[in-house]
Amino acid sequence: MQTVIRHRKPLSIFKEKLQSGNVTLGFLGGSITDAAPGHNWPEAVVAWLVDAYADVRFKVENAGIGATGSDLAVFRAKRDILDRGCDLVFVEYAVNDYFEPNSKRARSREGLIRRLLSEGIEVVLVYTYLQEMYEDMAAGRVPDSIAEFERIAEHYGIGSVWMGLHAFDEVRRGFMKWEEWLPDGLHPTLRGSLSYAQSVIRYLEKELSIEVSKSSGSSPLPAPLEPLAWETVERLSFDEVQGSGPWTIRRSSNSCWIDQLLTTSAVGAKLEFAFTGRGLAMAFDFGKTSSEFRYRVDGGEWQLSGRDRPNWCPDRGWYRLFLIADELPDGPHRCEVEVVHGNREGCTGTRFDLAFIGEIR
Repeated sequence: MQTVIRHRKPLSIFKEKLQSGNVTLGFLGGSITDAAPGHNWPEAVVAWLVDAYADVRFKVENAGIGATGSDLAVFRAKRDILDRGCDLVFVEYAVNDYFEPNSKRARSREGLIRRLLSEGIEVVLVYTYLQEMYEDMAAGRVPDSIAEFERIAEHYGIGSVWMGLHAFDEVRRGFMKWEEWLPDGLHPTLRGSLSYAQSVIRYLEKELSIEVSKSSGSSPLPAPLEPLAWETVERLSFDEVQGSGPWTIRRSSNSCWIDQLLTTSAVGAKLEFAFTGRGLAMAFDFGKTSSEFRYRVDGGEWQLSGRDRPNWCPDRGWYRLFLIADELPDGPHRCEVEVVHGNREGCTGTRFDLAFIGEIR
């Protein structure tokens, strides 16, 4: 059933923080949420809150990054949300997770949600739009990427706002022209972002008008829907990585979201490290000038990374996660990595800029 707004558990912690006079808002998502354009939907939502609650000091932690999904967000949550003391977090990944395998996005999404909820953070799920959703929405259906998020929302009692449906309906009713909303079928204009924000503001208006009893703290989380959800993840220190070849650890000059990079441009340079858990992921400052790499776990067969480079891919600067595995036997493992040129279309360089190594436990 197509519904723009779904109220589930009340935002009792958020209301208490408003009464205390200090609130930290968090945003996670892709380019539609990213603060860089300066006009995306979080701007109007924050402006409404600041106007409606003039005596409250709002801090905003917009951790949206273009072309990233919930898989990277799981590993970013501690640095960019938990450690920033966020009270309420809006999560927007229905679009950027759209082309991921169902099993992977189920694990990364629920892992992210559980990490946030376990820290006493309240969450609102928001769903935007991309052109591949058109046929489902025009026929009154809910696209799979959104329906799967709604299953998580029901399980954990999380409110949700289908911003894309609100805007879609505005177009159908003649309140907004399509080109005023999404000239490229994905990224909203200022007018489109305002439409998205209006649906979130409507959700908040009702939520904040409801009288609720004082929060007694966070309740124990229910059992996960997905047994292999990425709830427990850790980053491996570069100090624990052995390398052969010309490797350096340097500060990132390309992204405020990356603290350090383990980097080389030498084909044949190698890394080796031990890790613990059932899964392994590596994140990169990636682009057309990036190398590929081959890897193996526990002495197994060598695998080639072989990442795609869409037309919009920059030379560098795409903060991108690469999943090695997430169904290994739980326990200690060892991984070997070797830089290769990646002789394929769109690969124009040999940069290997590793942002972090992530363990899934």
